[in-house]
Amino acid sequence: MSASAMYLSEFLGTALLLLLGNGINMTLSLKRSFGKGGGWIATCFGWGLAVTISAYLTGWVSGAHLNPAVTIAMAFKGDMSWALVPGYIIAQMLGAMLGATLAYLTYKDLMDLEEDAGTKLGVFATGPAVDNKPWNMVTELIGTFILLLGIFAINQTENGVGSGMGPYLVGMLICVIGLSTGGATGFAINPARDLGPRIAHAILPIKGKGGSNWGYAWVPIVGPIVGAVLAVVVYNFFRGFIQ
Repeated sequence: MSASAMYLSEFLGTALLLLLGNGINMTLSLKRSFGKGGGWIATCFGWGLAVTISAYLTGWVSGAHLNPAVTIAMAFKGDMSWALVPGYIIAQMLGAMLGATLAYLTYKDLMDLEEDAGTKLGVFATGPAVDNKPWNMVTELIGTFILLLGIFAINQTENGVGSGMGPYLVGMLICVIGLSTGGATGFAINPARDLGPRIAHAILPIKGKGGSNWGYAWVPIVGPIVGAVLAVVVYNFFRGFIQ
């Protein structure tokens, strides 16, 4: 598979992920939405299914990383070339911005009628329940650590997981991470998932949107990357120990 095809795959897959994911947030949060008040369980299952369908679309081309932390972890683990990493991340970021923009266009009338600026940001990007950035970073680190260990486990040939089941299981993994760790920071666990929509929020002509909380933006970038790399270290140690 050519590098350009893989980059296009990551762009389209991440765009679909954020169209669905930010759309879920808008459905459950905007005051005029039929789905308002659907709750955290709906959020977690919705994002899990968004990851699943996006991974089915792109997994056969690029491996369906859809997440710079996953891409960096795969390169660090030796499963892909570092030369591909910049292109993957650029494609993921641009795709995330496009997906968030499409979600906004889908809900523009409801976004215009929403009065709370915090809600308008929250349907795009994540934020903490308690603003304590060092601990917020730890939360994102732990969630992404679980994500990568889970992906490695699902991909182990010894587990006998067929390729058709992989994206579904990763989606359910996302769901359980959201249910278990997401209440503290909104479980970004993906730098593109947060930064791409945050940039879209900043540049789109959203009525009464307020600021984009750039002071928090580093948390869902640094935490997931560190958590992903630590997952590789722990996984390699575990595999080496038992072998």
